[in-house]
Amino acid sequence: MDVAPPPPSASPADDPRVPVLLLHGARASRTMWRPQLEALDRAGRRALAVDLPGHGLRRGERFGVEDSFEAIDDAVAELGGRALLVGLSLGGYLGIAWTARHPQAAVGLVAAGCSTVPDQPVTGAWRALARLIARLPDRGAWLNRTMVDRALPPEAGLALAEGGYALDVMVDLLGAVRGLRPLEDLARIRCPVWVVNGRWDHFRTQERAFVAACPTARLVTIPRATHLVSLVRPVAFSRVVLDAADEVDATLRTAAGAGAQPGASPAPPGERSDHARTPPTIPAEFGTTTTSSPSASSTAGRIRRALPPPR
Repeated sequence: MDVAPPPPSASPADDPRVPVLLLHGARASRTMWRPQLEALDRAGRRALAVDLPGHGLRRGERFGVEDSFEAIDDAVAELGGRALLVGLSLGGYLGIAWTARHPQAAVGLVAAGCSTVPDQPVTGAWRALARLIARLPDRGAWLNRTMVDRALPPEAGLALAEGGYALDVMVDLLGAVRGLRPLEDLARIRCPVWVVNGRWDHFRTQERAFVAACPTARLVTIPRATHLVSLVRPVAFSRVVLDAADEVDATLRTAAGAGAQPGASPAPPGERSDHARTPPTIPAEFGTTTTSSPSASSTAGRIRRALPPPR
């Protein structure tokens, strides 16, 4: 596990700010979150990135959704029992499902690159292609390396490659994710949700339906970014995560002041919160969400200190 520690003056138990759990995409590992872990560390916020079954240090294991939920259970427990979940692609789908099942522990969700329902015919076609690739002498290593070199800047490719590639996981994975029901799960979630996509992400075809399904969701679109938005535009994506974490902190403080339980619904079932009544699409040219976040002005200085200039 890769961890960004709490500030030196506070122990994990004493730090009132919500920690962040980062869930990687298919074939990747916890190391893909290196830019975000560094940004969170600079901001003094505790964070944890884990390897899902079949990935990273867990290569050689079979991938399974329930085993992935157990990995998230363990990680959230390590963070103190509650967290803001941040997931990309596979990690986003798992984050949605886990959040719906753990309303007290998941106090916020950033779901990136996962705005298409996975149970559809094209998923079966990808699985058939994965079976063919697995039969190649190198199991698709050359193809994977070529795609990474063409799609990502060099530093992002290095972060992705650091934890190794899970070349043997895709057949199991593509079969397992067809059992996920993200729209149904989103309808059950009441904590703050950010649906984040790169402008050119091929997984954003149903993003409006995903936002409409959740009473507390808002859509963030990051310009000039593709599917691997956290790697293609690391500064912009990190700013979305930092802003989300500060907004979750503010939501929890308000709930505590009103005597509500952590994780309780910020709005009655079926009723949108004030955040959900903001404009449906929030451009994130530099990764900020100042038009929708009441805490943005108070945290702007901390965000600037945590991140280098936009690029």
